Amino acid sequence: MKVEKETRKLLQKAVQRRRKLRATMHKLTVGSPKEEGSETTASLMDNLMGLLRVHVKRGVNLAVRDVRSSDPYIVVKMGHQRLKTRIVKKDVNPEWNDDLTLSITDPNIPIKLTVYDHDTFTKDDKMGNTEFEVSPYIEALKTHTNLDEIPNGTVLSRLQPSASNCLAQESPIYLNEGKIVQDLVLRLRNVECGEVEIQLEWIHFPGSKAFLSH
Repeated sequence: MKVEKETRKLLQKAVQRRRKLRATMHKLTVGSPKEEGSETTASLMDNLMGLLRVHVKRGVNLAVRDVRSSDPYIVVKMGHQRLKTRIVKKDVNPEWNDDLTLSITDPNIPIKLTVYDHDTFTKDDKMGNTEFEVSPYIEALKTHTNLDEIPNGTVLSRLQPSASNCLAQESPIYLNEGKIVQDLVLRLRNVECGEVEIQLEWIHFPGSKAFLSH
């Protein structure tokens, strides 16, 4: 099936990223470090809870770092994983609509986003940073497993902005076309202004350990 092929490709990419991070893979790999092929893949499958698709929608009222505008892009980090969006030229309200996929082995590791202004001849300027926890989203996934019984659009839980998080407004976790998703509007820190809008979507695959207890 098309969905299975897409999931397989994402898993292969996740494995390739992990192989490059030897320090991390040393903890996950079973047996000799020389036997990276099948051993590494098996080890990753044993530890991998699933894949998280981070849909980076847009930036809102980002800071100006050039003369009148900025050329923003976002770097997303979780542990040793590092991904980035494309660059949008001369726009402080950029529409990225980029999908970035992270492999999740520990839901307690925060996901961090940093906005940069791309410069051709000098070092890229920072335009603020933010972060969020994925654990509330995963808890919702564990709690609501019988999705066929839930009407589309049903809000399963809501996260409220507070001093302990970077939410700019209420963050709903809800059912959308048979999938549980979470919308987040994140305020940027260490900058004069700006917010980033993202959506989370979980990618299941056979044998993942995330929901074995259900």
